[in-house]
Amino acid sequence: MSIEQAKEVLRIEAEGITALLDQIDADFEKAVALIMACPARVVITGIGKSGLIGQKIAATMNSTGTPALFLHPVEAMHGDLGMVDPQDVILAISYSGETAELSLLLPNLKKRGAKIIAMTGNPFSSLALGADAVLKVAVPREACPLGLAPTASTTAALAMGDALAVVLLNLKQFKESDFRRNHPAGSLGERLRVNVAEVMLTGAAVPRVFQTATLPEAIAELNAKNLGAVLVMQEEKVTGILTDGDLRRFISQGAGSLTGLTLADTITRAPKAITPDLLAADALSIMQRHEITFLPVTDRHGSLAGVLHLQDLLGKGEFRFLV
Repeated sequence: MSIEQAKEVLRIEAEGITALLDQIDADFEKAVALIMACPARVVITGIGKSGLIGQKIAATMNSTGTPALFLHPVEAMHGDLGMVDPQDVILAISYSGETAELSLLLPNLKKRGAKIIAMTGNPFSSLALGADAVLKVAVPREACPLGLAPTASTTAALAMGDALAVVLLNLKQFKESDFRRNHPAGSLGERLRVNVAEVMLTGAAVPRVFQTATLPEAIAELNAKNLGAVLVMQEEKVTGILTDGDLRRFISQGAGSLTGLTLADTITRAPKAITPDLLAADALSIMQRHEITFLPVTDRHGSLAGVLHLQDLLGKGEFRFLV
């Protein structure tokens, strides 16, 4: 009995989403155009279940290249209205289109000059009639047998929000690399799919000294950059590397003193290096195989392009290991 009821709920929810296909019209294109022309943000508002759907739509837009924020209609009338810029586009969600809190809020938003997109199941409602574009989300019936709890209607609104976000994503030519930049704390597996060029350190962050440097100068650079290694350079080419481990070994061999040692005495020549186009996963494999945490990154001409440290490869501060 319960299995059949569950299946019926899913059929009703699917029916509600399918009903949207006949409701997408020129107003959908107008809504897209309003957002594409917006120099600011999409401000999404709604209360109750519609508010929860609005929060999810805002999160989806933010992660796919459309700046958005959720504005609670009650809090807006008590000061949060100050967050709204006249150049913002408002997406107001109400299935009935007659939600009292939105009816109070929207005139104040319009006074500020913001454009209004309504998402509603009633195209003849106050909300729809006062909007610049209407996204219609009427469903044949709710899955709730009492017809009271928003079920199919909230699913339809969520699906319409996804449709809007994905259309905007394509128009903005939002790429996988853009998505990853918005998800720096994503899974390790996702992070390791990027190229080395996307996670390596460059410029002033790279610890390096020239071959003519003294050992104290190299140690000073080692301490300043705090990556556990410093590169030794001849012009743009890497000729060697000095690591914390090298220094510890030489101190041990020299009875606790570096006296008499030169930079040339302490460096490892021709260190392992990688190219920027390799996957981060390949770099991690090299580090594991050779038991190192630091790799120079060189271009196809052998010139230094950057450095890769294990912490940056895994996402500094984003992963924790239990031992």
